[in-house]
Amino acid sequence: MKQLFSVLKYTKNYKKYVVLNIFFNILYAIFSALTLALVAPFIQLIFKTDLNEITAIANGGLEPFHFSSDYFTKGFNYVFATLILVKGKQGALILICVAVVVVTFLKNLSRYLAMYFIAPIRNGVVRDLRNKMYKKAMQLPLSYYSEEKKGDIMSRMTTDVQEIEWSIMQTLEMIFREPLTIIILFAIMLGISLKLTLYIVLLLPIAALCVALIGRQLKNASRRTKETLGQLISVMEETLGSLKVIKAFRAERHMEDKFETLNQTFYKQSVSVYRKVDLGSPLNETIVMVILMFILYLGGQMVFESNGAFAALFITYFGLASQLIPPIKQITQSYNNIQKGLASEERINKILDAEIGIHEVAQPQALLPLRKGIQFNNVSFTYKKDGEGYVLKDINLFIEKGKRVALVGQSGSGKTTLADMILRFYDADKGAVLYDETDIRQLKLDELRGRIGVVTQESILFNDTVFNNIAFGLKGVSPDQVENAARIANAHEFITKLPEGYQTLIGDRGGKLSGGQRQRLSIARAVLRNPDLLILDEATSALDTESERLVQDALNKLMENRTSLIIAHRLSTIMHADEIIVLQQGEIIERGNHTQLIQQNGVYKKLCDMQSFG
Repeated sequence: MKQLFSVLKYTKNYKKYVVLNIFFNILYAIFSALTLALVAPFIQLIFKTDLNEITAIANGGLEPFHFSSDYFTKGFNYVFATLILVKGKQGALILICVAVVVVTFLKNLSRYLAMYFIAPIRNGVVRDLRNKMYKKAMQLPLSYYSEEKKGDIMSRMTTDVQEIEWSIMQTLEMIFREPLTIIILFAIMLGISLKLTLYIVLLLPIAALCVALIGRQLKNASRRTKETLGQLISVMEETLGSLKVIKAFRAERHMEDKFETLNQTFYKQSVSVYRKVDLGSPLNETIVMVILMFILYLGGQMVFESNGAFAALFITYFGLASQLIPPIKQITQSYNNIQKGLASEERINKILDAEIGIHEVAQPQALLPLRKGIQFNNVSFTYKKDGEGYVLKDINLFIEKGKRVALVGQSGSGKTTLADMILRFYDADKGAVLYDETDIRQLKLDELRGRIGVVTQESILFNDTVFNNIAFGLKGVSPDQVENAARIANAHEFITKLPEGYQTLIGDRGGKLSGGQRQRLSIARAVLRNPDLLILDEATSALDTESERLVQDALNKLMENRTSLIIAHRLSTIMHADEIIVLQQGEIIERGNHTQLIQQNGVYKKLCDMQSFG
């Protein structure tokens, strides 16, 4: 039961609306029952032909208040008997009809107001959850996304969050409105006939058992369906991001088959879920109707035995009993929707409860401009966290302020991982990375990364204007500052030729620009940050000769009098580095400048020979 209502924890910021929703749901339940409750005693009195009997009831007055069905029955009888004497039967009938219309109006008004006040809860919770999940997505380490599919994460942030919205609405109704409606109906029915009501109470658990059995199956089926939807969205995301490769390798049919197979699986699972959802309500309604027919039989016998004296009350009783069907039906639907919501909640919590990995200290040290440099002090790191398979092993390296240090080595030797550790994408398992003489784990993460500029092999740009891509992540940047950064990056000339200059939209991932143009925008973005440390990760390896010349020239301007860490496969681009570090299987095996390493006639010399350089 605790798990069933766990989705209500998301409503804690909307207590005012929850209270108002509950209040009007209570009114709705009261007015729903009152509609028939008004008619019951009136029917019983209006069928009485003996005016003396009606007069005696009116003259009997009201008893002192006490909470019992007998008190309310006699109270209604007194009010209606008085009304018949004053207005006559026809006048009393008109007033009762008007009263029922008014109560019905109040019932539906209460229903609308309950839904009116639940709207901010439903949409607010969805907004809060998406904000929370997006923020958590920004905090999670890069290693998390190497194990999870982006499409599945997107599915959790969209469709699963939407299921939580429905679950909250259904839970509030299932806890307050529908049970209260049933309780009020039962209270009135008890006042009319204890015997008939006890039969209903004993038989209704059969319906409840059916709901529970279907709900358990529905939760598991819903979870599988959402997992498949996540895979489906992953395929769509991969397809849209790789259309050029798919078409070039004539893999359209392969991707279509993959998509259609997943889509067919999703179709079958969705059909199964809908069938389970749709089964609960009619099955319960059928069971309840069987119970009502049994009550109709018993009640009919009671009417025969009383020679019709019980007829008016039984008509009212049966009308009240038949009103049990809608709330029971609604509880069934709500329970099933809540089960689907619980499956979604489990998927959402996999993101919200995921270990961030990179934590900040409670009281970080002040970060001053770089004075000495960056130092790797006996650093070892592994992704597996089990003491085996180290990506970096006992790295000792000092990147002196103002110097250019290059990292070379075969793919998988640990070059990018080493650079990522300065940005604290990963933390060392052994040893420490020092900013000047301070362990970077003692610094505020945002301030640390604000001191570092990064230019990667793949130019990561956004579907926005040139200006906003250069100024990305910064506030209050002037057009002159952006233009100056673009000039240093050799980008100003081509930008001014674009249709709207710096306000030109560059398309998804900068698709409207060439590779060289995209890379120069990335460099301009790094220039604008004026970083203490510049990290260049294969910044020119994907460019043609002309673009490489322009980009390399821009990089040289950027690196002037700046501390730089350069990762390169093209050794021609790092020939003038102050120090070249050769990595192999996570270890430093050679170090020195270009001339010194050539003279050592080791791994670096072989790499140079393979590139016909040296």
